[in-house]
Amino acid sequence: MIRLRIEKMKEYAAQQGLSQNALARRADMDVKTIQRMYKDPTAEFSSITLGKLAKALGVPSSELIEDIEG
Repeated sequence: MIRLRIEKMKEYAAQQGLSQNALARRADMDVKTIQRMYKDPTAEFSSITLGKLAKALGVPSSELIEDIEG
C-alpha cells in the first residue's frame, strides 16, 4: 500500500512559497482536494492527482509517496 507523504508535499510547497490555493492553481486541481490532503494524508488519491502535484512542485512522483505495510 502506498501513502502520500503529506509532510514532503507541504515542505516542497513551502520552499516555493506556495499556499494551498497557489498549489491547487499550479496543479490545476480544486483547492478542496488540496485541503483534504493536508487534513487527512490517509485519504485515497489517484495516480493522476499524484502526477499533477509532482509536476506542480517540480519533483518526481516517488518523492511524494511512501510504501507502508498494510
